[in-house]
Amino acid sequence: MNKLLLTACCAAMLANGGALAADPVAGKEKSKTCAACHGPDGNSAAPDFPKLAGQHEDYLVKALNDYKSGARKNAVMAPQTANLSQRDIADLAAFYSRQQGLKLKY
Repeated sequence: MNKLLLTACCAAMLANGGALAADPVAGKEKSKTCAACHGPDGNSAAPDFPKLAGQHEDYLVKALNDYKSGARKNAVMAPQTANLSQRDIADLAAFYSRQQGLKLKY
Protein backbone atom coordinates (compact mmCIF):
# COMPACT_ATOMS: atom_id res chain seq x y z
CA MET A 1 0.00 0.00 0.00
CA ASN A 2 2.73 2.48 0.95
CA LYS A 3 4.62 1.70 -2.26
CA LEU A 4 1.50 2.43 -4.30
CA LEU A 5 0.96 5.74 -2.49
CA LEU A 6 4.58 6.76 -3.00
CA THR A 7 4.38 5.91 -6.70
CA ALA A 8 1.17 7.95 -7.08
CA CYS A 9 2.73 10.97 -5.33
CA CYS A 10 5.86 10.80 -7.50
CA ALA A 11 3.75 10.54 -10.66
CA ALA A 12 1.70 13.57 -9.61
CA MET A 13 4.84 15.62 -8.96
CA LEU A 14 6.34 14.67 -12.31
CA ALA A 15 3.10 15.60 -14.09
CA ASN A 16 3.32 19.00 -12.39
CA GLY A 17 6.90 19.61 -13.50
CA GLY A 18 8.27 18.23 -10.24
CA ALA A 19 7.07 21.23 -8.28
CA LEU A 20 4.46 21.75 -5.64
CA ALA A 21 1.54 24.01 -6.51
CA ALA A 22 2.27 27.72 -6.13
CA ASP A 23 0.71 29.45 -3.13
CA PRO A 24 -0.87 32.87 -3.83
CA VAL A 25 -1.32 33.51 -0.09
CA ALA A 26 2.41 33.06 0.45
CA GLY A 27 2.97 35.19 -2.66
CA LYS A 28 1.02 38.05 -1.11
CA GLU A 29 3.27 37.95 1.94
CA LYS A 30 6.38 37.82 -0.26
CA SER A 31 5.14 40.72 -2.42
CA LYS A 32 5.56 43.35 0.31
CA THR A 33 8.93 44.42 -1.11
CA CYS A 34 7.45 44.58 -4.62
CA ALA A 35 4.61 46.85 -3.45
CA ALA A 36 6.88 49.88 -3.23
CA CYS A 37 7.01 50.05 -7.04
CA HIS A 38 4.22 47.80 -8.30
CA GLY A 39 1.53 48.64 -5.71
CA PRO A 40 0.12 46.35 -3.02
CA ASP A 41 -2.05 44.45 -5.51
CA GLY A 42 0.16 44.80 -8.58
CA ASN A 43 -1.61 47.88 -9.94
CA SER A 44 1.24 50.38 -10.07
CA ALA A 45 0.23 54.03 -9.96
CA ALA A 46 3.51 55.09 -11.60
CA PRO A 47 3.89 54.76 -15.37
CA ASP A 48 7.57 53.77 -14.94
CA PHE A 49 6.62 50.51 -13.19
CA PRO A 50 4.55 47.85 -14.97
CA LYS A 51 1.23 46.64 -13.66
CA LEU A 52 1.55 42.99 -12.61
CA ALA A 53 -2.07 42.39 -11.61
CA GLY A 54 -3.85 39.99 -13.92
CA GLN A 55 -0.75 39.03 -15.92
CA HIS A 56 -0.46 35.39 -16.96
CA GLU A 57 1.22 33.32 -14.27
CA ASP A 58 3.65 31.64 -16.66
CA TYR A 59 4.67 35.03 -18.09
CA LEU A 60 5.46 36.34 -14.60
CA VAL A 61 7.50 33.23 -13.78
CA LYS A 62 9.49 33.61 -17.00
CA ALA A 63 10.05 37.34 -16.49
CA LEU A 64 11.28 36.88 -12.91
CA ASN A 65 13.56 34.01 -13.92
CA ASP A 66 14.91 36.08 -16.82
CA TYR A 67 15.69 39.00 -14.47
CA LYS A 68 17.32 36.57 -12.04
CA SER A 69 19.50 34.93 -14.72
CA GLY A 70 20.37 38.19 -16.46
CA ALA A 71 18.65 37.16 -19.70
CA ARG A 72 16.43 40.20 -19.19
CA LYS A 73 18.42 43.28 -18.19
CA ASN A 74 17.09 45.73 -15.63
CA ALA A 75 19.22 47.47 -13.00
CA VAL A 76 16.32 47.60 -10.52
CA MET A 77 14.91 44.10 -10.99
CA ALA A 78 18.21 42.18 -11.10
CA PRO A 79 19.02 42.69 -7.41
CA GLN A 80 15.36 42.26 -6.43
CA THR A 81 15.26 38.78 -7.95
CA ALA A 82 18.81 37.65 -7.08
CA ASN A 83 17.83 35.86 -3.86
CA LEU A 84 14.40 34.59 -4.90
CA SER A 85 13.98 30.82 -4.89
CA GLN A 86 11.93 29.04 -7.53
CA ARG A 87 9.23 28.64 -4.88
CA ASP A 88 9.28 32.40 -4.19
CA ILE A 89 8.94 33.12 -7.91
CA ALA A 90 6.06 30.67 -8.30
CA ASP A 91 4.25 32.10 -5.26
CA LEU A 92 4.67 35.70 -6.44
CA ALA A 93 3.44 34.82 -9.92
CA ALA A 94 0.44 32.99 -8.45
CA PHE A 95 -0.45 36.02 -6.30
CA TYR A 96 -0.15 38.66 -9.02
CA SER A 97 -1.88 36.60 -11.69
CA ARG A 98 -4.96 36.32 -9.45
CA GLN A 99 -5.23 40.07 -8.83
CA GLN A 100 -7.72 42.19 -10.75
CA GLY A 101 -6.03 44.55 -13.18
CA LEU A 102 -7.43 48.07 -13.22
CA LYS A 103 -9.27 49.13 -16.36
CA LEU A 104 -7.80 52.06 -18.26
CA LYS A 105 -10.00 55.14 -18.45
CA TYR A 106 -9.88 57.18 -21.64
